[in-house]
Amino acid sequence: MMTAIPIVRFLDRTTPPHLLTLVLLTGVAALNMSIFLPALADMASYFGTDYAIIQISLSGYLATTAVLQIFIGPISDRFGRRRVVLASLGIFIAASIGALFSQSVEAFLFFRMMQATVASAMVLSRAIVRDIVDQDKAASMIGYVTMGMALVPLVGPMIGGALAEVFDWRATFVFLILVGIGVFVLCYLDQGETVVGNGTSFAEQLRTYPDLFVSPRFWGYALCAAFGSGAFFALLGGASFVAINIFGLSLFWSGFALGAPAIGYAIGNFFSGRYSSRFGVNKMAIIGTVIVIFGLGTSTLLTLAGADHAVLFFGFCTLLGLGNGITLPNVSAGLISVRPHLAGTASGLGGAIMIGGGAGLSQMAGGILTEDTGTLPLQLLMLIVSVLALVSVLFVIWREKRIG
Repeated sequence: MMTAIPIVRFLDRTTPPHLLTLVLLTGVAALNMSIFLPALADMASYFGTDYAIIQISLSGYLATTAVLQIFIGPISDRFGRRRVVLASLGIFIAASIGALFSQSVEAFLFFRMMQATVASAMVLSRAIVRDIVDQDKAASMIGYVTMGMALVPLVGPMIGGALAEVFDWRATFVFLILVGIGVFVLCYLDQGETVVGNGTSFAEQLRTYPDLFVSPRFWGYALCAAFGSGAFFALLGGASFVAINIFGLSLFWSGFALGAPAIGYAIGNFFSGRYSSRFGVNKMAIIGTVIVIFGLGTSTLLTLAGADHAVLFFGFCTLLGLGNGITLPNVSAGLISVRPHLAGTASGLGGAIMIGGGAGLSQMAGGILTEDTGTLPLQLLMLIVSVLALVSVLFVIWREKRIG
């Protein structure tokens, strides 16, 4: 098993992809998820539909992503990371063009679901890391990868809000098309293959699923990732309503508020990159989940005490980002290391569980919020799932001690 990163030469397809390429691969998937959120209300008006319908562009996108991730892992294990990434980026570019020119909400949502193919970039960037380094080093490297791309959720909604104010919502999809083309070209020139598919059929890959399903440690890591990220997806589902309808923020400042967790996420990823090799994935995951619970618990108590303000609400969401930035790289490294020879499959399955839960929570968050309820239902929902994330990683530790 490798313990050091192999030689990497930038823009050389005979070596593994450069760190910058992995950062941008993950970043384009994150950008696609969040850039248009500040303009949801304007999009609903443009298509003449309800806010709940246009919100499917988030929750439905997440659900489609979850389904796709079940197949992305085995396909990439069989045919290689490079081919799958390039094909997915090509479909993403075509789908973004289709969304840009859509004349009905049905057509828009169809192309929006097609855009979900770019999720392979996020899944496979983690699998590529695991292809070339061991578990604790993988957690560290994943931390650096996601630290770089954490700037995307920070500036993405701000860019989307600004573009929507100056032009309209369609400008965000022009931006996505240009970014997609740029990343495609970079991956074509730089991404060397890190796994060789040499004879294992897709059906045989699918038959390896039970090997993961019967692993309690895999489920512990996967559920920790699902609950931990679920708090963030719940925030995405409700934050636009909170920012505009409850706190009365403009499109630009709504985008700024939506990016608040990314500040903490970048810092958390830095800590993961620096300390995961030293302390191990389980201790780091505990630290991350405790930080989230502290932040969301304090925010909820302040709201109950009557201190309800946009700065407080979104400010404490920075701690949500900080905790997730520590937790998620480590549990991701953990779940793909349970069966190292199935790294791509495990990454896809883990991502499907994580994103599928997020889809439900994002739709739930949008449904439980009204101007009368204020922010409290969303805060309680995020706090509950964060406690469940801590329970999940504690289960992994208990299981390891039992079999240890």
